[in-house]
Amino acid sequence: MITSLQNARVKQVVRLRQRRHRESEGLFLIEGYREIQCAVDACIGVKALFTCEQFYGHSDTRTLVRRLVENADISIEPVSREVFAKISVRENSDGLLAVAPSPAWPINDMQVPPNGLFLISTATEKPGNLGTILRSADAAGVDGVVVCGSGTDVLNPNVVRASLGTVFSVPVAQADADSVRSWIKRHTLWTIAATPDADRLYTEVDMVRPCAVLMGSEHAGLDGEWLNSADERVRLPSVGQADSINVAMAATVMLFEARRQRGIESTD
Repeated sequence: MITSLQNARVKQVVRLRQRRHRESEGLFLIEGYREIQCAVDACIGVKALFTCEQFYGHSDTRTLVRRLVENADISIEPVSREVFAKISVRENSDGLLAVAPSPAWPINDMQVPPNGLFLISTATEKPGNLGTILRSADAAGVDGVVVCGSGTDVLNPNVVRASLGTVFSVPVAQADADSVRSWIKRHTLWTIAATPDADRLYTEVDMVRPCAVLMGSEHAGLDGEWLNSADERVRLPSVGQADSINVAMAATVMLFEARRQRGIESTD
C-alpha cells in the first residue's frame, strides 16, 4: 500500500491534473466507479488503478476492481486514505482513480452517416459545461461531438466527471478550427450557429438535414470566423434580463430540438 504523499506515483497523478502534463505524458485521469466502468466498456486501456477501500461507495466496486485485476497490463495500487485524498480531483470520491493513455480521437476517424447530427464546441472554457454538453449529446443521440479552439481540454478530469463517463460513449474528435472547417466542407454538413444576435429562432431552421450545431465560449460566444462561415444563425428566445443563457443549456436545447424535428423517440 502506498502511504507516502511524496511517492513518485502519487506525484505523477497530481501532475496529470494539468493539461501540459497530460499532453507531455500522453496520460489522463478517470475518477469514479461509473466513469471507469464506462471507460472499460469503451475499451479505454486503463494502465493503473489507485484504490482506497475506505472510500468505496458503490456495491459493485470490488467486482469492477476484480475485473480490472484480470487484465495483466493493469497496475492495482492500494493507497492510504491520506494519499487518496491528495490524488482525488472530486469531493465525495468513491475510492477509485484510474490512469489511462490519452486517446487521439482524430477528426478524420469520425464516422459521418448520411443524415448525421453533430455538435461542434469551439473554445468552451469551463470543464463542467463541456462535460454537460457531452451528457446532452449522449442523451440526444448525436453522431459526434467535435472539440476545437483554445478552450478546455476534453480529457480534463472535471470534464470526464461532469460527463458522467459519456465522454467514452459519444464519438468525440479533437482538432484545430481549420481542420474542423475542412471536415465540415468535405462532408457537406449544414452549419447552424447559436448566437444571441441572430434574427431567426432555433425552431425555424431545418435540423433534419445533415448538420452541425456550433457553440462558442461562455464569455464571447462564437468568433467572427465561425459566425461568418455558418450557413444559419439562430437564437434562443429570452424574455428575461440576461442576454444569453449558459452554453451547455443552450446546446441541450438545440440538440433536443434537432431530436424533435427528426422524430427520434426514446428507447425507454
